[in-house]
Amino acid sequence: MERSLFTFMGNGLLGVAAFGMATLGLFWSGPGDRPPGKNEGGWRLLDPITYENLTVFPVVSSSGYDTREFLTLEEGLSRGDVVVREQGADTMLRNRDGVRPAVQNYGGPSVNQLVLVNRSKQPLILLAGELVSGGKQDRVIAKDRIVAPGAEPLPLDVFCVEHGRWSRGANFTSAKTIVHPSVREQTAMKQSQRDVWDSVTAGSTAPRTAAAPPPQVSRDTLSMAVEAEAPTQSYSKLYDSSRVAPSVDAMVSEVERRFKRETAGLKGERVVGVVVAYGGEVAWSDIFASSELFEQYWGKLLRSYAVEAVARPSLREVAAKDDAQEFLHSLNGREKTESERGVYRWREISEGKLSQIELDALEPKVMTLHRLVVRRTS
Repeated sequence: MERSLFTFMGNGLLGVAAFGMATLGLFWSGPGDRPPGKNEGGWRLLDPITYENLTVFPVVSSSGYDTREFLTLEEGLSRGDVVVREQGADTMLRNRDGVRPAVQNYGGPSVNQLVLVNRSKQPLILLAGELVSGGKQDRVIAKDRIVAPGAEPLPLDVFCVEHGRWSRGANFTSAKTIVHPSVREQTAMKQSQRDVWDSVTAGSTAPRTAAAPPPQVSRDTLSMAVEAEAPTQSYSKLYDSSRVAPSVDAMVSEVERRFKRETAGLKGERVVGVVVAYGGEVAWSDIFASSELFEQYWGKLLRSYAVEAVARPSLREVAAKDDAQEFLHSLNGREKTESERGVYRWREISEGKLSQIELDALEPKVMTLHRLVVRRTS
């Protein structure tokens, strides 16, 4: 992992643009600028855990980074150290040094932009697909990034996942959900509000064949849930509804039980991520810089995988371990990169139907905090 990171650092920045109060760099590089595909980070796959059409391969490593300095969005909101509000004529207040207040004014409310303030003394991690509840509509974070401690109020790009409501609500107070992979894919890659909305109520955007068995949660099921329990198509209400939640809860409970059994008794290694398959197709991976960081996200991630599984065809095939192993290798392709000097670097690499997204922290040392690989469905 470190080899690819430091190779990348040597490429330099070709462009700099202003984004809010932070300086961002944006550039492209070709496939020759990266080392050949390899198994990163000393990762190893354990045997698969399968239930119904969902298969999870634990990813373990004998090494990892110290990530205790970093703050997650859920932690920050729950402690009041992070504030997320609608854009508006009201003033956001931030104590820069505990004495002099700094103020920032914004225009009117926007569907696709909120304002975030990191009041903590820790760098804040934001992952694409994290849901924040409240305000005029529930939203999801549009892109992985890190917000420095003491940074200016940040104009935060988001997507709405509550189509139909636009009314005054409380400040955003919760980030206990990560939307399922089909929605995360549209959020992180296509960057289209319409596609995000469609993926919420479609359940899954994965292609289906006429011969495939029907999913447990169909479009009709979701339509009935919207009508009876989530009239504003609220993501959290829709997938916690009585028509959807029992199937999801049963899958989460059983996979979690089997996951604990499979990963118990590891010697010299710890779980840092997972590779996920639906039926016989490996579709997704989430890998973190440390086991502690993985554990902070694992409960939300597992539920998101289960939501996707119940919305996909109920195929009982089990994906091959060799296919899952491919998701541990670096991709070679055109690379898009965005960065804030001294804070973070985000990059996306696409090769064939696969896309790899990495979030690197640049301080206190260079490390890849989160690595996502997805088999695109569209």
